[in-house]
Amino acid sequence: MSDYFDALETRDPCEREAALLKALPLQVAHAKLASPAFADILKDVNPAQVSSRAALATLPVTRKHELLELQLSSRAQGGSAFGGFCASGFGATLPRVFASPGPIYEPEGTARDYWRMARAIFAAGFRPGELIHNSFSYHFVPAGSMMETGAHALGCTVFPGGTGQTEQQVQAMAELKPAGYIGTPSFLRIILEKAAEMGTALPSVTKAMFGGEAFPPSLRDWFAARGVAGYQCYATADLGLIAYETTAREGLVLDEGVIVEIVRPGTGDPVPEGEVGEVVVTTLNPTYPLIRFGTGDLSAVLSGPCPTGRTNLRIKGWMGRADQTTKIRGMFVHPGQVDQIVKRFPEVSKARLVVTGAMANDAMTLKVESACSGPDSLVQKVTDAIRDVTKLRGLVEVVQPGTLPNDGKVIEDARSYQ
Repeated sequence: MSDYFDALETRDPCEREAALLKALPLQVAHAKLASPAFADILKDVNPAQVSSRAALATLPVTRKHELLELQLSSRAQGGSAFGGFCASGFGATLPRVFASPGPIYEPEGTARDYWRMARAIFAAGFRPGELIHNSFSYHFVPAGSMMETGAHALGCTVFPGGTGQTEQQVQAMAELKPAGYIGTPSFLRIILEKAAEMGTALPSVTKAMFGGEAFPPSLRDWFAARGVAGYQCYATADLGLIAYETTAREGLVLDEGVIVEIVRPGTGDPVPEGEVGEVVVTTLNPTYPLIRFGTGDLSAVLSGPCPTGRTNLRIKGWMGRADQTTKIRGMFVHPGQVDQIVKRFPEVSKARLVVTGAMANDAMTLKVESACSGPDSLVQKVTDAIRDVTKLRGLVEVVQPGTLPNDGKVIEDARSYQ
């Protein structure tokens, strides 16, 4: 049996990039035509010219909080519950609608494996003809449906366990003997601990695919000691699958149906390979054509191919949140303002705003990387720019290039909250 879900996973990277960039202008044109929200966001964009990553990087990033604001505004005015982002109306072409906290409403279209989860499920070791115990929620949020439709596309049968009722979950596993589990790692741990307490063996459960929570090596080893090989996926309710883990356990391989960029938080500017930044995704989904959607998650691109032979780019996985907006002396300061300051000075390559002190007695220092040999005048100019952009006073510290941590933080809140 093949080690890969399909031939797309082992394509020559140049072939993959050519296919994605061929589809990109068509998707931008579709978004402008079928999505009222993107008709406005991209009103000055000629889709035919968006045929390279450089051209894509010139388009505005739409972040999750902006999508929520537009949905709320539209609903308040009696308009679309989706804020004009969905390209399909209610009816046969839109069988389900889900809700995430906010609430943000997400559509589910009719495409087979609409959320593209089958690829990740396959990489976690599941194969056609197996039974999967799915313990993701089936109500409000799309997680349960995301995994079920992916499992069906793979040719698997699904037991919709959902959440809660731990003893019944153990009983169903013992009697149905599923090949594995899909859900959060914490809930499977609860199930296995309950099974041990009940004296019930679950020998059939030998593999698992996890999402929705962190999956550290310590927890991976805990499952392995109990005969369960667990793998993680990275997906969102807006985009579906973004990336998935393989047996190599070296980062997450990007899905074949998305174009992913890593940008400096608070901006739309792509960062160099290896630098931590915000994950921005353009999906090729015609029902929900999100163009440069800012996930708010931090990650970084890993160099080199996956040892499994999959040739798509890899990312490190979830590394924190990109929205670092911080309240300082009663005023909000956000990463975009730090970027505004940096862009005024070509000699500055990178910056990090560090907030210290105790609450109500804040101090902020902007650390800037620069090879400038005469920093005194630069310090004064940057100090003035801080006051101009943020309306707050701050100190400036010039450091050598490569000094600041590569962790995606543009604003570091190091205050004491004691």
